[in-house]
Amino acid sequence: MENTLLERVVGDGLIGPPAPVVVMLSGGRDSVCLLDLAVRARGAAAVRAVHVNYALRDDSGEDERHCAKLCAELGVELSIERPRRPEGAGNLQSWARDARYAAAAALATPDGATIATGHTADDQVETILYRLASSPSRRALLGMRRHDGRLARPLLGTTREETTDYCRERGLAWRDDATNAEPIYARNRVRQGLIPELSRIHPAATANVLRTAALLRDEAEVLDSLVEAELGRADGHRGTISQERFGELHPALRRLVLQRLADTAAGRPVPGAARFAEQVAGLRRTGTAMLDLGGGVRAVAERGVLRAERP
Repeated sequence: MENTLLERVVGDGLIGPPAPVVVMLSGGRDSVCLLDLAVRARGAAAVRAVHVNYALRDDSGEDERHCAKLCAELGVELSIERPRRPEGAGNLQSWARDARYAAAAALATPDGATIATGHTADDQVETILYRLASSPSRRALLGMRRHDGRLARPLLGTTREETTDYCRERGLAWRDDATNAEPIYARNRVRQGLIPELSRIHPAATANVLRTAALLRDEAEVLDSLVEAELGRADGHRGTISQERFGELHPALRRLVLQRLADTAAGRPVPGAARFAEQVAGLRRTGTAMLDLGGGVRAVAERGVLRAERP
């Protein structure tokens, strides 16, 4: 297993040279596996790690010490962040996710490093099922990308069972987060309840989810090219489309175009923006008209041209 995963990671080129690599290290088996693979693939000098200690559990300090010990053994520079959750920060998991990605970005930005996470195929299935239940958009079925800007997920085609076997073969210890078993979190209920039930319905359930997502991502590239063509037409400018043309589009393409405009304006996905496509198509074509798309973004129709913007 150890050589199989190394060949897989080297072969996909996601953390290959010349950019250095910043591994997001929680201390769990998946991130431990990724860090060891990154060192074997690139050498310790090209790899750094970042660990975020939220101090939300009594044993958070043990996680931090474990990561420090592992990095010392591998010869990897470790950056440790200890953020404190501000009052009124909202959803705990969202805050923690934002904090660790911000810490990784701060470490990676100065020298253009690739940020590598330990997301596995199991995480992909959980993400798709969770989004499918909670998000009314096509994006729910596409799952996470293997490469997204500076972010790389080299283990996205690797199962949690494989990362466990790798760590055991390499003699690598890891830490288990007890909160991953708490049913209070929706993702945990998907992992512990929904996925086992689906596997009882069909033994290849998770493999089928992954295969379907892969097919949809391929098809999404075709749809994205159609959206690009519409937003690059000679009668408009990049990031805009004429209201007349927007109204002529097939309803499905109209939704995709509006979603792209909203996402581009926000600099991130704006869940559900596409559902306003028919209302946007009905905006008056004289003067200026606006419609809130959610996520801090609005559609603006002005002098016959449609765009999206953040107020």
